[in-house]
Amino acid sequence: MRWVEIKSTKIRVYGKEGKLLKGIAEEHTAFLHNLLSNDIKGMKDHTFTYNLWLRQNGFPIGEFYVIKLGNNYLLDTSLDGAYVMEEFNRLKLSMKVYFEELQLDHLFVFGEGSRDFIFSLTGQVLKEGEVKEKDGMLVVHNPIRIREEGYDIIGNHLNLGLKEEEKMTQDEFEHERIIRMVPKLGKELKDGFSPLEACLLKYAISLNKGCYVGQEAIARVYYRGKPARVLALFEGEGLFEGAIIKDDEKKVGIITSVSPKGNIALGYLLRSYTDKRLITEEGKEIKLLKTCD
Repeated sequence: MRWVEIKSTKIRVYGKEGKLLKGIAEEHTAFLHNLLSNDIKGMKDHTFTYNLWLRQNGFPIGEFYVIKLGNNYLLDTSLDGAYVMEEFNRLKLSMKVYFEELQLDHLFVFGEGSRDFIFSLTGQVLKEGEVKEKDGMLVVHNPIRIREEGYDIIGNHLNLGLKEEEKMTQDEFEHERIIRMVPKLGKELKDGFSPLEACLLKYAISLNKGCYVGQEAIARVYYRGKPARVLALFEGEGLFEGAIIKDDEKKVGIITSVSPKGNIALGYLLRSYTDKRLITEEGKEIKLLKTCD
């Protein structure tokens, strides 16, 4: 089993039943549902979903793990808390929606032995997406964060007896993210790139929840078929973020993340060039290892 400290912002979202939505949905639920890319209204209590916050053109602004706890939601995001609350307060208009930034510790355990550890902690086996409250902690079965069985543990002053030799550094965890092809906000998730190019449809996008910001742009890309570009894993020397990938003289891709360990990188590549000889602008050969689909 491995574990790592997650450095992210936690925001509680709560509200009151509004006159216009009485008997349908509370306003804070409706606000999140109409803003984020996954189905918030359909969430069951003590579950979580992974969501994107999109611009009208479908490009990502932010990403959120949304945890439903009774009549409240807990947002877990890498965005700055002050920025999120300022923007959300602006967007809510007259809706009765309120936000509170919380100071909480956050650990993530994953890999072989993590299920047994969580069972010893909670006394039960959690289903995927299930959230358990235990002794002031939240335990979330989250297979999305690193694309394998893993658990978020959120609370105050977490002292769980985890082995120091099993702890990962932030650089080691970043390497794991890259080799597992998990897109990251500000790297693979940013202006100019559709989340569908990063293979996030099954994780973050609801196609039948109704309208939300960016929904039309996502639908246009989806119904045209596979996007022209795709997230890809590369190997090569001297790679750096922003490096252009070429086939002869044609620009066919770009590097977006490079592993702290070097030589392994994530980026985007035109699908029609996945079987071509690829080089960087400096003329160094770069090898395509796989695409996200």
